[in-house]
Amino acid sequence: MSTITLAAGLAELGLVLPDATQQQLLAFRDLLLKWNKTYNLTALRDPQQAISHHLLDSLAILPHVGAGPLLDVGSGGGLPGIPLAIARPELSVSMVDTVQKKATFLQQAAIQLGLKNITAHHARVEAMHGQYAQISSRAFAELKLFVDLTRHLLAPGGRWLAMKGQRPDAELQALPADIVVEAVIPLTVPGLDAERHLIILKAGS
Repeated sequence: MSTITLAAGLAELGLVLPDATQQQLLAFRDLLLKWNKTYNLTALRDPQQAISHHLLDSLAILPHVGAGPLLDVGSGGGLPGIPLAIARPELSVSMVDTVQKKATFLQQAAIQLGLKNITAHHARVEAMHGQYAQISSRAFAELKLFVDLTRHLLAPGGRWLAMKGQRPDAELQALPADIVVEAVIPLTVPGLDAERHLIILKAGS
């Protein structure tokens, strides 16, 4: 398995982030692995692997993230929500998880990392209120369920950003008729030898 530094991985992704931002990303990585010993937030234990499989994997979608408020569903250890919030301090990022200890970690991470643009919720997403220009998920649910559970939260003209491994053709075919597939984007994540796709969906008129 190839190992990669954060700086090298960002360069491969074509992302330019200040040194202070990169240090904040690594501080989040360290916090995630520290809390993981007690809270079981991720199956990964290796700090080097966490760079590729968590930080770079999350940031691979950064060029496709727009300007409006983002809701990250089933955030777990804060992926992709916290790396996106660190990279884009002007972006309002809300994260929701049904597991109390994960929501507690998200709140604590925001405090310890000084992230003013993050809000964490312990809730079922279908019970939430509000309107978001973008709703993201990473390995949360099949596309149809993801859309069904969050449709009431998507602002008019908003987009769903679903992170997937292999291209989910069966899931795409199972989407409701009024859901528009705006893009299916193959992603190459430095240091990660696995397929990745970003599925961008919109609600048809």
